[in-house]
Amino acid sequence: MAGASVKVAVRVRPFNSREISKESKCIIQMSGNTTTIINPKQAKDNKSFNFDYSYWSHTSPEDVNYASQMQVYKDIGEEMLLHAFEGYNVCIFAYGQTGAGKSYTMMGKQDVKDQQGIIPLMCEDLFTKINDNTDNSMSYSVEVSYMEIYCERVRDLLNPKNKGNLRVREHPLMGPYVEDLSKLAVTSYNDIQDLMDSGNKARTVAATNMNETSSRSHAVFNIIFTQKRHDAETDNTSEKVSKVSLVDLAGSERADSTGAKGTRLKEGANINKSLTTLGKVISALAEVDSGPNKNKKKKKAESFIPYRDSVLTWLLRENLGGNSRTAMVAALSPADINYDETLSTLRYADRAKQIRCNAVINEDPNNRLVRELKEEVSRLKELLYAQGLGDIIEMTNAMTGMSPSPSLSALSSRAGSIASLHDRIMFSPGSEEAIERLKETEKIIAELNETWEEKLRKTEAIRMEREALLAEMGVAMREDGGTVGVFSPKKTPHLVNLNEDPLMSECLLYYIKDGVTRVGRLDASSRQDIVLSGHFIKDEHCTFTSSAGPLGETVVLEPCEGAETYVNGKRVTEPTILKSGNRIILGKSHVFRFNHPVQARAERERTPCAETPAEPVDWAFAQRELLEKQGIDMKQEMEQRLQELEDQYRREREEANNLLEQQRLDYESKLEALQKQVDRYYPEGPEEEEEPEEEVQWTERERELAVWSFRKWRCYQFTSLRDLLWGNAIFLKEANAISVELKKKVQFQFVLLTDTLYSPLPPDLLPTEATKDREKRHFPRTIVAVEVQDQKNGATHYWTLEKLRQRLDLMREMYDRAADVPNSSVEDCENMMTGGDPFYDRFPWFRLVGRAFVYLSNLLYPVPLVHRVAIVSEKGEVKGFLRVAVQAISADEEAPDYGSGVRQSGTAKISFEDQQYEKFQSESCSIGLSRTGISQEELRIVEGEGQNAEMGPSADEVNNNTCAGNSGTDELENPLKAGLDGALDATLEHLQISDIFTFRVTVLQASSISAEYADIFCQFNFIHRHDEAFSTEPLKNTGRGPPLGFYHVQNIAVEVTKSFIDYIKTQPIVFEVFGHYQKQPFLPLCKDVMSPLRPCRRQFPHVMPLSKPVPATKLTAMTRPQAGPCHCKYDLMVFFEICELEANGDYIPAVVDHRGGMPCHGTFLLHQGLQRRITVTIVHESGGDIEWRDVRELVVGRLRNTPEADETIIDPNILSLNILSVGYVRPMHDDSISLGVDHRTFFHFETAWDSSMHNSLLLNRVTPYGEKIYMTLSAYLEMENCTQPAVITKDICMVFYSRDTKLSASRSLRNLFGTGSLRAADGNRVTGVYEVSLCNLADAGSPGMQRRRRRVLDTSVAYVRGEENLAGWRPRSDSLILDHQWELEKLSLLQDVEKTKHYLLLREKLESTLLMGQESLQPFVPDEASESPQPAEVDPEAGSSSEITTERQRELAAKCLRLLTHSFNREYSHVCISASESKISEMSVTTLRDSASISALNTITPSSTCPSLVEGCYSNAELRPPPPRSRALSPSPDTPRDPEAKKSVNGASETKLRIRRFVPDIQEIRVSPIVSKKGYIHFLEPHTNGWVKRYVVVRRPYVYIYNSERDAVERAILNLSSAQVEYSEDQQAMLKTPNTFAVCTEHRGILLQAANDKDMHDWLYAFNPLLAGTIRSKLSRRRAGQMRM
Repeated sequence: MAGASVKVAVRVRPFNSREISKESKCIIQMSGNTTTIINPKQAKDNKSFNFDYSYWSHTSPEDVNYASQMQVYKDIGEEMLLHAFEGYNVCIFAYGQTGAGKSYTMMGKQDVKDQQGIIPLMCEDLFTKINDNTDNSMSYSVEVSYMEIYCERVRDLLNPKNKGNLRVREHPLMGPYVEDLSKLAVTSYNDIQDLMDSGNKARTVAATNMNETSSRSHAVFNIIFTQKRHDAETDNTSEKVSKVSLVDLAGSERADSTGAKGTRLKEGANINKSLTTLGKVISALAEVDSGPNKNKKKKKAESFIPYRDSVLTWLLRENLGGNSRTAMVAALSPADINYDETLSTLRYADRAKQIRCNAVINEDPNNRLVRELKEEVSRLKELLYAQGLGDIIEMTNAMTGMSPSPSLSALSSRAGSIASLHDRIMFSPGSEEAIERLKETEKIIAELNETWEEKLRKTEAIRMEREALLAEMGVAMREDGGTVGVFSPKKTPHLVNLNEDPLMSECLLYYIKDGVTRVGRLDASSRQDIVLSGHFIKDEHCTFTSSAGPLGETVVLEPCEGAETYVNGKRVTEPTILKSGNRIILGKSHVFRFNHPVQARAERERTPCAETPAEPVDWAFAQRELLEKQGIDMKQEMEQRLQELEDQYRREREEANNLLEQQRLDYESKLEALQKQVDRYYPEGPEEEEEPEEEVQWTERERELAVWSFRKWRCYQFTSLRDLLWGNAIFLKEANAISVELKKKVQFQFVLLTDTLYSPLPPDLLPTEATKDREKRHFPRTIVAVEVQDQKNGATHYWTLEKLRQRLDLMREMYDRAADVPNSSVEDCENMMTGGDPFYDRFPWFRLVGRAFVYLSNLLYPVPLVHRVAIVSEKGEVKGFLRVAVQAISADEEAPDYGSGVRQSGTAKISFEDQQYEKFQSESCSIGLSRTGISQEELRIVEGEGQNAEMGPSADEVNNNTCAGNSGTDELENPLKAGLDGALDATLEHLQISDIFTFRVTVLQASSISAEYADIFCQFNFIHRHDEAFSTEPLKNTGRGPPLGFYHVQNIAVEVTKSFIDYIKTQPIVFEVFGHYQKQPFLPLCKDVMSPLRPCRRQFPHVMPLSKPVPATKLTAMTRPQAGPCHCKYDLMVFFEICELEANGDYIPAVVDHRGGMPCHGTFLLHQGLQRRITVTIVHESGGDIEWRDVRELVVGRLRNTPEADETIIDPNILSLNILSVGYVRPMHDDSISLGVDHRTFFHFETAWDSSMHNSLLLNRVTPYGEKIYMTLSAYLEMENCTQPAVITKDICMVFYSRDTKLSASRSLRNLFGTGSLRAADGNRVTGVYEVSLCNLADAGSPGMQRRRRRVLDTSVAYVRGEENLAGWRPRSDSLILDHQWELEKLSLLQDVEKTKHYLLLREKLESTLLMGQESLQPFVPDEASESPQPAEVDPEAGSSSEITTERQRELAAKCLRLLTHSFNREYSHVCISASESKISEMSVTTLRDSASISALNTITPSSTCPSLVEGCYSNAELRPPPPRSRALSPSPDTPRDPEAKKSVNGASETKLRIRRFVPDIQEIRVSPIVSKKGYIHFLEPHTNGWVKRYVVVRRPYVYIYNSERDAVERAILNLSSAQVEYSEDQQAMLKTPNTFAVCTEHRGILLQAANDKDMHDWLYAFNPLLAGTIRSKLSRRRAGQMRM
């Protein structure tokens, strides 16, 4: 068999699911042993290869050419097994790309019949042949080992203890081997099968894109098969040892094909490395075997085989071109998408064909190996002798015990020479390696020469030594060598221990041997038989003497001198004969019971001994016996001690009662004295208490308001909703964690649902008590639900909290059994469809797109109307628009001809029963979204911005216009209602009770619906008749092209009743639009952190978190009182400076680096080791409510080198600074910006800061490059009329340079490369913006305060298993409630807009009908016109002309518009701060038409909420700024600070100020990273009447004002949230100054001028987007009107 080639077979598998899904084509063809691969890109480029075997397994087993597992084994496995019986080494390895079927060919599926691989079939066949052997002279033994090579590391798969990396070593004779690899002997195929199963489970398997269970390691299964033949004639035994290596290689792969990342990519790199090395070895071997005869030297140089480049090739060196019969199976993928990998595998196999192996029969390898090893030992010894190190051999033999060793004394005498020998070894070249080789070889010789009998003898000797050692320790072993424990011998007397712990008693056993048994300590002079320890144990404590007497064997205890020894509680000093059952106490803690088995049996035959106790003899018995014998009565002592304690308790209780009684009498006397004082100062108190008994006279309107307010606040749900969110957060987190771990594409999040017209709650989401309470509630109910986003099916479901808990129980069960139940896509699909999976719900084919409402008031007159209504989703988002026509018809009137495609239904008869409708009204009474209405009648008309009748708002407009005011409702609503009711009285002739009234509803078109809804249909019904709905046919929706034309005509006949008339007056028809939702991907779970209501913005620089105040050191800790309603708010601008001591003795402000993106808005550049001072200047608008009295304390602390501080750690470096000066100051020249009339207050204080007092290395050393030092500063300020100090906190960023470093402003990077400046005079400071709130003290006893003080368990912070996999996801809490209020606001506004549009459209239709001369409405117009107000604005495109005919109507319209503007701007400033960039149009102040002409739009008037700029305050020759709204009341720098003067000034109101106390709160405002606009703008100077140019940056809601663009420090700020922006063309004309507008705050008015008209509109848009949109809309309308004229 020498020189045989490697047998190569290729096998092609069927398509897998991935290839089927990609519709791959087969590119492999087989004919006989020829395999052909077709290039999918070039069909003619075919390549053919010839192999020993070509297996076609691509088709099903029914195919005649199909190659089964058994066929592969018969061709390859049986042949290799035959070679193994002949004595050859055998190797079979499988190669191929990932997922090509290597593991299936080698291992197969062992649990499926006829699908077992080569390895199990070969092992089974091996034992079959062994069992069939009938030759008695033959004996067989089989050992197996199983290892894997993972990331170039070898791991034993059969020994769980060998978890680490096993070393691969190489011996010159044995070759490469794995050290400590376990080899397990097996006797049957079942043993091998069990080992293979356990090994396969331990293999490293992971999923890639190409294969779901990809083998990530090389597996090598070795079988050492030994055949022994005993020759009876010569009595010799010969052996044949065959090593069978079965290798399952990891898949060759490409990183781009497998989608490997991270760990998978690293694994793939190591796999490809080992396979590449294997390819190099195969190529090198092929070249050696197939190359022509060349020069020997050149051939030797080229024939280097890189076996050592990888562990795999090193271990398989003998199988590749060595002593082995080798077969290779190349697994192929048939798909064209794997063409490159398949071609590479075929080339690989073609090269392996050329390898030749020199296999020899392994005959008697043990004997030959022993001989060769002995020769190696002799050679090594000669080498050591030649180097003069022969004595090391003897010492090595002595230490290892491999040869006859000298005596211990000889070894100890030689120990001194070890150091000198070591020195000699170090100076002998190659000696260490020779000695190591010698030890290794001798160890192998010893293992080989050791027979089985010797191994058994050694094991027995070790067992005997172990038993002897245990017996010496007092632990016995059974005679059969089984369980270790304490076993009472049958004859030998012994001692057993007694312990206080019953489990520890009788665990130690000490034998009393014949003769003397000594008891003592370990360090005694002579050896002690029983070794004890303890304080009272002597070195030689006592002896037990066992001797045989006439009465049998007796044991005598003899204590040594001074040793404490007790027998049955009595101390003994003389020899004492022991009896079985005696209690022996040695010292104080060692308690034993003496057992004499022979004596005990004799005693049982007679009467029991008197001293033998009847109760169990345990440790407690022995201790109690000891105390009794020593004369100690424990019970009596305990009773005496208890009596003493009772007497002491009785005395102390009497003293406490006397003290309490004395204190009670003292307090009662004090209360009586205080009551007398109160009665003397307030004698009229009792009469005043009786005054509230008089009943307050309320008007009917006030009573309705009170009832409405009571109902509203009775249904207030904020606190209960928060409790539900906090309490159920842990269940939500657990559900998401289980979903992630089970790889379910489902995510859960809290959602709030409110029962509104646009989002009615389904009955299954309402709890039972809520359904019963629904009739009693007058406001919509909000519930907490769980939004389930099914990413797999693109569906969204809503669960109740109870359903979440029920499903969570099922999820936990599924998680617990996930390891046992295989997870397959088929089972998931079945569970989903059958409802068995708790993560999924059934989902309908059609999903609700949104709802729309069409009011029927036009049927009262009757006039036809065509509505364009918005389709609104449950979230308040406009999903599209619907055009609907409503008109009254006669009973026999036919539908108009719309052409083809019209679906006309028959006439539907609907009955309106008064009782049913009244029940509906009682249930839904007052359940609406209006915020100001009292009853359903008052909710009909909601004032808003004028919308075009024919052109509805776009989706962006509706979504952005979320804050419409509705003040002044009564003034405009009642006249309009009166006018319409007057028309109604004149036109109700067609609506007589009991008549049949017929009207037509035509669904025309749907537009702007997203393409994600494929099939669209619409159904509509009356709002109280959900069971009777009219539906259209579905239409295909592409999202593009013309609108969807339904053209569905529905005639409805109704018997007129009172309820029907009331319905068409007040209620709409509900239109619901449905569509088939096409699956859209949801956001990943880890990204679903924020609400979708927030617009996504680009990434901005990281903002430091706001720090909590540094604790004060001098002030006592005060409990913060509960704050009530806010009294006032002020914006503070605080300047922070750090001054350093200069050489001239002055303190100069340190340089500040103001570069963009710097933390803390500036970095102080300080010098090391200088004295410093910290100065703080507070700037704010002057006012009577805010006055600074003193600075109580300024503390600095939290020193760190990172922006974030750990505020939970107690800071030991907090330092309270010495305050040097406090007071009001004049502003610096650059800070005195004249904003109108500058009445700002500047409060300044200065402190001394010695940084060395912190004892911190961060402040004492020079800061390393790239590092910054952070510190937190807190100032505690005392304010007038405040209960406690206010705290200003600021994080300071610093960098320390050496003392000699020059830090001039000219050297700064900002001055060199940037546009900023670091002028030492005014730029060396850091600015902070704060907001101070002064709140009234809250009533501690109010229900609201008690509810807010409730402690609610927040479970969102509790940890659940798997939470770390959620990647930052958190359950929503309070922010969800605020966002939901935003959604309700939008829904309310949308409903109001639809109502208002309907009324305006109806009014316009009636007016146009009036102008056309319809006689039916003529009586109505002259009588009722004066009572019906005109709309604020009529669309010019409507083509009709209307006028405000009376002065009354003009006054009402002006008042309504003024109130609307005021309310809207107030709300907009609070709500739309973050939406400053949004496009807002068509929502502003409308202009009044001149009665002479419709299109005479001459001016845009400002709101009246700000002082007007043109009310006669200016003449033509003089310009003045608008006056402030309030005057400054804070003390100016000129105000005297003398206490007497202050007392005289405030003396009149001293009593009032003492009563009025506030709770101050100062919060730092982070600067917004979004810049709406920046640039230069002109300010009107109050004194010079000229314009001053300043640089302004708008970061909503604040406007920052600078002196110039290079100014690094803010000089003033304006808060847009509390300011009013005005624009008036009349003002510009009067001032003769174009491009001007005004900003009015609570304290001043400022006039601004832009460079040009476009710049002015840009500034207006930055200041107030609403006003800018209004102006642009009006100007465009004006231009359109002028063009028409």
